[in-house]
Amino acid sequence: MNVLERLTFFTSLYKVHDNPERGMWLLYVTVLLLAALVYRLGFARRLPLLKNVIIYVLLALGCTVLTFFAVFLPVAEGLAVAALVLIIYKVRLKQAKEGEKS
Repeated sequence: MNVLERLTFFTSLYKVHDNPERGMWLLYVTVLLLAALVYRLGFARRLPLLKNVIIYVLLALGCTVLTFFAVFLPVAEGLAVAALVLIIYKVRLKQAKEGEKS
């Protein structure tokens, strides 16, 4: 079986098989940004600054492991879908609240 056929969308988009160092960094940044967006949209609460820093540092460390999984598993793609669903939810919630006020 050809390994290039098993690569996920973002992995092949960033050409990890041609330039592994640059591709993995781009994949890491993508996973990190999408994970931070999903956290912010779905789970974040108002916290003091130090607690927020600790959460985002731990999120960055966890995304390191997720990046290695993202080469062959659809981690970034799943995060993108989750972010899209949460964005739609937030927009609909805002519309419902505005409609309730009127």
